[in-house]
Amino acid sequence: MRNTSYALIVCLVGIGTCLTAQDAKHGSHAWTYEGAEGPSHWGDLKPQFKTCKAGQRQSPIDIPSAEPASLPQIQFNYKDSPLRVVNNGHTIQFNFDGGSFVAISEKRYELKQFHFHHPSEEKIQGKGFDLVAHLVHADAHGHLAVIAVLFREGSSNPAIDKLWAHIPTEEGSERSISGQIVNAASLLPKSTGYYMFEGSLTIPPCSESVTWIVLKTPAEVSPAQVSAFATLYPNNARPTQPLNGRAIAESK
Repeated sequence: MRNTSYALIVCLVGIGTCLTAQDAKHGSHAWTYEGAEGPSHWGDLKPQFKTCKAGQRQSPIDIPSAEPASLPQIQFNYKDSPLRVVNNGHTIQFNFDGGSFVAISEKRYELKQFHFHHPSEEKIQGKGFDLVAHLVHADAHGHLAVIAVLFREGSSNPAIDKLWAHIPTEEGSERSISGQIVNAASLLPKSTGYYMFEGSLTIPPCSESVTWIVLKTPAEVSPAQVSAFATLYPNNARPTQPLNGRAIAESK
C-alpha cells in the first residue's frame, strides 16, 4: 500500500469516514494546528470531523499513573524497506512496503508508515517530550494500532540523522530515495515496556477505535535534530484530550 499521507490511513476498513486526497495533500485548506482552523475548532470545520469534538476516546492523552497488568510482550518484526518520504503539509512521513509487522498475543499488525510530531503529543504524568514518532499499523481487518516512540533531548540519534538527510522542505508528493533503505527498528529504545489504551487518530477526522501503545522509555535525540524538524513544523501536536474514565494498562 503506497499511502501518500497519514490522513489516507483512516480509509482502512473499520475506521469509518476518511479524508479526500485533496484534503490530505492540501491540509492547510482543511485544518491546521493554530488559529481558526486549529485543534479547538476541528470538530466544527466539516461534518466528517465531528468526532474531534464529540468523541469520548480522543487522543493524545496525558498518561497518569497506571496499574501494572499482565500485558503480552510486543514482538517486533521490522524489515528493511526502500526509503519513501513525503512532506504532507502536517508532518514528515515515511511509508513502508509490506512485510514489517508487530505481533501482540495472536494479533498481527502490519506497519504502514511512521511520522513525527513536535513537541510530543503524548505526556506521561504531566511531562511532555521534545519529539514523538507514531508508527502506524493495521491488522487484516483495517483496525489500527499506533506505537508511540517518545524522544527526549540528549545524544545525537543516528537513525534520525539518516531520516532527516532526506526530509523534503516543501509540501508535495511522496519521494523515493534511490539506494536508501529504512528499518523502523532503528527508532526503538532498548526497553519496550509500554502503556496501552483505546483512543483515536490525533488528526481529523479523529476516528476512534485506535489501539494506542506508548513506549515508556524515551529514546534520545539531539537539540540540533529537534531544531531541524521544528524549522519545518514548530508545533504540529494536538493538545491532550480528556480521559473520560478510560482504563490505561501498563506492562510489567
